[in-house]
Amino acid sequence: MTPRTLFDIAALCGASIEGDGARIVTGPASLEDANADQVSFLADRAYLAHLDTTRAAGVLVSEDLPAPQRDLTLLRCADPGRAFSRVVLAFARRPPRPAPGVHASAIVAEDVELADDVSVGPLCVIGPGARLSPGVVLHPRVTVGAACRVGADSVLHPGVVLYPFVEVGERCVLHAGSIVGSDGFGFELTASGWEKTPQAGSVVIEDDVELGANVTIDCARFGVTRIGRGVKIDNLVHVAHNVQVGAGALLLAQVGIAGSTRLGAGAILAGQVGVAGHLDIGEGARVGGGSKLFKDVPPGQDYYGAPAGPKAETLRAQAALRRVPELLERLRKLEARMREREGRGEA
Repeated sequence: MTPRTLFDIAALCGASIEGDGARIVTGPASLEDANADQVSFLADRAYLAHLDTTRAAGVLVSEDLPAPQRDLTLLRCADPGRAFSRVVLAFARRPPRPAPGVHASAIVAEDVELADDVSVGPLCVIGPGARLSPGVVLHPRVTVGAACRVGADSVLHPGVVLYPFVEVGERCVLHAGSIVGSDGFGFELTASGWEKTPQAGSVVIEDDVELGANVTIDCARFGVTRIGRGVKIDNLVHVAHNVQVGAGALLLAQVGIAGSTRLGAGAILAGQVGVAGHLDIGEGARVGGGSKLFKDVPPGQDYYGAPAGPKAETLRAQAALRRVPELLERLRKLEARMREREGRGEA
């Protein structure tokens, strides 16, 4: 990492300095772990006490945060969390971009269209009729199926598989092991057993989408499964056939969405949310971690629970449920008193 002064950090973040801006820092760290040559941040006042104990050379804080009762250089800015992200990027090690060209071990069909500056890594396979736009990078062992389209400056990390006819937009990032376009799960019970329902559609991933590692997105039974512009999907998420994910939605780890469900723009599904099929989740709706959703969610609403309902209602119900043991004990005592009175012949 290239050392920088706190003055440099302040200029990078648009921050003002209180203290010694000439101090040299070599990288970022948390308040608790920082050494005297590192810079940190405080975005949540729940951690305010750490300002009194941190060894950091400087700390990014909000513009209105009270100064600590000690000699500590503060870098004041409007949003310390976002500013610190810039600091992390400034010190981050960036792997070199693969050089343009096709590795000798790659298998590329004769009619594939490759832009001049595309990079195709070792052991990649590109099927007939595929088209890769300028700036596309295929890391080792990527498979691009027949007639796929990959937009400009998109990056596919090792082991990504695009089934035939998948379309990936511009500036997308698909992390290792993600599989796009595999058959949707559809079977009908017949006299001779389970008969597979044809899965004849495709997947369209629009621009600026990022898929985490080992994401699976099924092709549509007919038409397309669509991932809207700017959607961000965490690791180990499954999106089933014909699902429509609106622009800017956020899907956290281990979310599972059953077929033909629609997510509105900006919707957020927290970790391990399970969504039944054929539901409508409104624009800007939020579903809390671990929830199981069996009904539509109106736009802008917070839902939580298993089964999920409006968050405030679910929390009230959970609070009431915690009182059940106490209420049962009171009921047992009342019943015992009534039996005693009946035994004495009292009314």
